[in-house]
Amino acid sequence: MEAYERSGLHFDVTDVGPDLPGAPAALCLHGFPQDRSAFDDVAHRLAGRGVRVLAPDQRGYSPGARPRGRRAYALPELVADAVALLDAAGVHRAHVVGHDWGGVVAWALAAWHPERVASLTALSQAHPAAMGAAVRTSSQGLRSWYVAAFQLPVLPELVLLRRGVLERLLVRSELPEHLARRYAERAAEPGRLSAAIGWYRALPLGGRSVGRVVVPVTYLHGWRDPFYAPATVLGTAGHVGGPYGRRTLDTGHWVPEQEPGAVVDAVLAHVATEVADAG
Repeated sequence: MEAYERSGLHFDVTDVGPDLPGAPAALCLHGFPQDRSAFDDVAHRLAGRGVRVLAPDQRGYSPGARPRGRRAYALPELVADAVALLDAAGVHRAHVVGHDWGGVVAWALAAWHPERVASLTALSQAHPAAMGAAVRTSSQGLRSWYVAAFQLPVLPELVLLRRGVLERLLVRSELPEHLARRYAERAAEPGRLSAAIGWYRALPLGGRSVGRVVVPVTYLHGWRDPFYAPATVLGTAGHVGGPYGRRTLDTGHWVPEQEPGAVVDAVLAHVATEVADAG
């Protein structure tokens, strides 16, 4: 499949690997300001190992899925988009991989719909509750300053799209230049950046909290990632009730692009465990 629809919105999807009954499937969810291409290397490596991979351009990133108003980007809507993709693809349970904001969606999907999640591989993004607790007790609040800045109307878009600001910020955070340029160019599409920032602007609306996760979890994070305090990383384990493993990588924030081998290994380990348990 190349696309799917939900509630009148049209989502573009990368779908690679065997579409066969019983074949394992992985759902890969990108973050800000990426797109599904962040998982290109991961997807093709997993497909080569017999795993079907679904990687959508999420709400706000797909040209046909940019509704107006911040309420349209609240977390329950983002999770419902992911469930709708699994339904459209005929996948009952998937090994879910999420990076950055895609990681928030992945944690919530695993907490709210564990019957649809065979395992979770969280990339960079800690459990949201661990992050919330660390804001009050550590440097996490300072590291997340941009969340407050994104609440301002219009100004964040004007600043980030001005004379290569977004591209330079991405390069400074250790994203390779060619990828920083790609993401910055796509952010300049009409309405795209405002829609992507809508995810942040929807945060004050509250809503359902992300609870304890009971599916198997692997948490991969880079030790040079500037966006997550040690307290956030370490606190994540307290919100997982199932098998849990954490691995620190020699990288920064952009794990799917820079450490695809580690991501693939983590997913395949979950696939192997699922197969062994089924046997």
